[in-house]
Amino acid sequence: MFNKKKIVVTGGSGRFAKTLKKIKCKYAFIYPKKTQLNICNLNSMRKYLKKIRPQSVLHLAGLSRPMIEHEKNIRKSINLNIIGTANLANICSELKIKLIYFSTSYVYPGTKGNYTEESPLLPINNYAWSKLGGECAVKLYKNSLILRVCMAEKPFIHKKAFGDFKTNFIFHDEVAKILKKLLNKKGIINLGGPTKTVFNFAKKYNPNVKKISARKKLGKNFPLNSYMNLKKLDKIVLKKS
Repeated sequence: MFNKKKIVVTGGSGRFAKTLKKIKCKYAFIYPKKTQLNICNLNSMRKYLKKIRPQSVLHLAGLSRPMIEHEKNIRKSINLNIIGTANLANICSELKIKLIYFSTSYVYPGTKGNYTEESPLLPINNYAWSKLGGECAVKLYKNSLILRVCMAEKPFIHKKAFGDFKTNFIFHDEVAKILKKLLNKKGIINLGGPTKTVFNFAKKYNPNVKKISARKKLGKNFPLNSYMNLKKLDKIVLKKS
């Protein structure tokens, strides 16, 4: 029998997991160490998940920042974000455990914005391709949820912010609170906050932040208009409020 209140979290030492640990919830989130559950080792995952018997796995582990690392170290990006995620989808399917995967808004083309969950996908950098690769594996397993997330750490400590990058930034603690309302869902859901440029988002918390250009700073391989349509999320959150 599975424990309906247990959720195993990969990437438990990461930034979002640290915030999630502070949120009160009826579910028992379990944060195994890499030595206990290694997404690059099928036997490690099978042994651990058979022992814990969770209802779900929340998959946060992988390679994220800095984005340039995905251009410099393709092997690492593939192993962690694509193969590691595929391994987890494989084991969750075998053991009939629900899989919840944190993806990114960067899987959208980033040219026009207002992307729905059904919009065509076309990443323009290796980080986004690696996350989409993970999505493909997760999508094959029907008992799964893919969250295309756009979030930021709190407080916003950067002294500079992009004035030409329009997105759906939302702080980690807000994502953690919303997540509780999505744990029983399946399919794909865009998860973020109101559409704003990063500069407009930042200046609310740091009036002295300086506006800079993402295009000049990061070049062409960056989606300037990756902001998402959040109607599906809003219906779920408002219904449960």
